[in-house]
Amino acid sequence: MLKVGIDIGGTKIAGGVVDADGHIVEKLRVETPIDTADLAQAVIDMANHFIASHDVAAVGVAAAGFIDRDRATVIHAPNIAWHNEPLKAILEAGIPLPVTIENDANAAGWAEFRFGAGRDVNHMVMLTMGTGVGGAVVLEGELYRGGHGIAGELGHTRFTRDGLPCGCGQNGCLEQYASGRALQREANAIADGRADGNDDGIGDALAAVRTQKGTISGPAVSRLVLAGDPGAIEALRRVATALGEACGGFQAVLDPEMFVIGGGVAQLGNDLLEPVRIAYQTSLPGYGDRPVAKFAIAELSNDAGLIGAADLAAVSAVVSTGE
Repeated sequence: MLKVGIDIGGTKIAGGVVDADGHIVEKLRVETPIDTADLAQAVIDMANHFIASHDVAAVGVAAAGFIDRDRATVIHAPNIAWHNEPLKAILEAGIPLPVTIENDANAAGWAEFRFGAGRDVNHMVMLTMGTGVGGAVVLEGELYRGGHGIAGELGHTRFTRDGLPCGCGQNGCLEQYASGRALQREANAIADGRADGNDDGIGDALAAVRTQKGTISGPAVSRLVLAGDPGAIEALRRVATALGEACGGFQAVLDPEMFVIGGGVAQLGNDLLEPVRIAYQTSLPGYGDRPVAKFAIAELSNDAGLIGAADLAAVSAVVSTGE
């Protein structure tokens, strides 16, 4: 069964035709319109392009936001002006196939569970380290959505009381300490490290990048990590420690067999995972006497959201037809 998956991001809409094994047959990408009506039309146009070219059974759409229990309405979205937006009905009015709506992190996590790093386990947690921290929870082989449909927002668990303000309206959320944006903030703090009387020079390379470029980007920090720069490695250690400590708490509640780490920061591989594991172990209740989770880097990269959305659309199509 072929199905369409479309992943709506803040800057781009990525879509593709996906087969039963999670392979992408055709793929497209366009910029995300600012106007919500134009955005919906862009998704409709992309879906209909694929439908005209392939024998497609269903359409899945992943979007960053809180999706209601019926997977029909976007209750709230952080980067798009959606508030109780009936997105499923809007899209189905222009697409001649059933449409399934899913949170983007859930879709990516489902793809990793089905076809990626988590395909050999039944209990998995995925955390994506991008601009924020996304989360997805799979328990007993099923995507866990909770009583209102919006479970798995692990990046918005309270990490520090009275901490940094978050876009969700709260303070101290994990994503303020364990995201790509947090990595850039820590890199800048280390570049400014002499402000706290520390003149050991570890921030010299980061300060040089900022002087040359005007800002320290995430890719610049990654390049310095891979080059062995002590300042960049320390910035990474700080955000990895925050993530690992949070995973110790998630383990106590959810007891997954595996944590899969995705997002842009995950491209650093074991340079990221090693300090995450250390912090996880020191934060885990009963460590030494209980089984521990494995940690793995996501395998499907930027395609995970569209692959997961497509596969969830296929699942919904089978359930609705009783096949």
